Amino acid sequence: MVKTETDESCSAHLPSRYGIAVTHSSADSTFSSDQKTSHHGMKWIPAGVFSMGAKDQEGRKDEYPAHQVKLDGFWMDEKEVTNKEFMAFVKATGYKTIAERKPDWEEIKKQLPPGTPKPPDNVLVPAALTFNPPPHPVPLDNASQWWAWTNGASWKHPEGPKSTIEGKENFPVTQVCWEDANAYAKWAGKRLPTEAEWEYAARGGMKDAIYPWGNEPVESGRPKANTWQGSFPDKNTDWDGFHNLAPVGSFAANGYGLFDMAGNVWEWVADWYKADYYQGLDGTTSVNPTGPKDSYDPDEPTVPKKVTRGGSFMCNSSYCKGYRISARMKSSPDTGLQNTGFRCVSK
Repeated sequence: MVKTETDESCSAHLPSRYGIAVTHSSADSTFSSDQKTSHHGMKWIPAGVFSMGAKDQEGRKDEYPAHQVKLDGFWMDEKEVTNKEFMAFVKATGYKTIAERKPDWEEIKKQLPPGTPKPPDNVLVPAALTFNPPPHPVPLDNASQWWAWTNGASWKHPEGPKSTIEGKENFPVTQVCWEDANAYAKWAGKRLPTEAEWEYAARGGMKDAIYPWGNEPVESGRPKANTWQGSFPDKNTDWDGFHNLAPVGSFAANGYGLFDMAGNVWEWVADWYKADYYQGLDGTTSVNPTGPKDSYDPDEPTVPKKVTRGGSFMCNSSYCKGYRISARMKSSPDTGLQNTGFRCVSK
């Protein structure tokens, strides 16, 4: 049976830092710089037409209906952007991620009703969301039971201020929000993929496959992706060989030579999220679509969202099958998470 609109998204009920709305920009989200692009570590994705969206019975409502999309060819990073690559960007530019910046109350209050009291100073500090699994099973309808805002968490300290990425240079960078990912892409002379490009590439040339490797369930046969086995969120059996993140390229590539198009980390794409976007495309063929002009999430109507794709190490069949090719997730573009990264594309 197709999931209903009352089904919870695995990004539902994330703990709020300020309890405020985030204002989104109308700026083009797919721009790139004039810097010469290196295609080293990228794969060419040939032009084609495909059916975008879910055709199985496990999708959420925002994955339907499946609709035709026509795309030009493009280059895509064969792996997720790593800590080493993001570090090179930071060293070259001095860039500070959103999680590393102290929130500016003067900017925040512009988004709030007049007279809203200023939060305490101990809240207005650099922070990001970290995964804190409970020691026992919990209901899966409230993500705030395993996510928490952690002062000092950032891409350099993804699990909190005492953690480090030392020795994990080949792991995907995390705790980067959409703005951070877009900044890196511009610096590299690339851009974030559109949602359509991402799904087309994940299909690897296969028609109507459920997963990037085909239709075999994720826990059948040999491990195919870094996901969660056991009881989420309290117990991971590590059957796939990894407890949390895995180094990029730890599992077999798909038909286009792309690694980790399922699991490991959710990946930012360029598009705004709109719950009913696919419904307006039924019966049409979209050519190089770039998504809706603005965002609307009925779960949080005041908070604009960007789309993420591909699932993460936290995806489990009992909770979130985000490793399905057509699965969509959404997140506030200024929020960094321990299970979210990105990859880039170029022409």
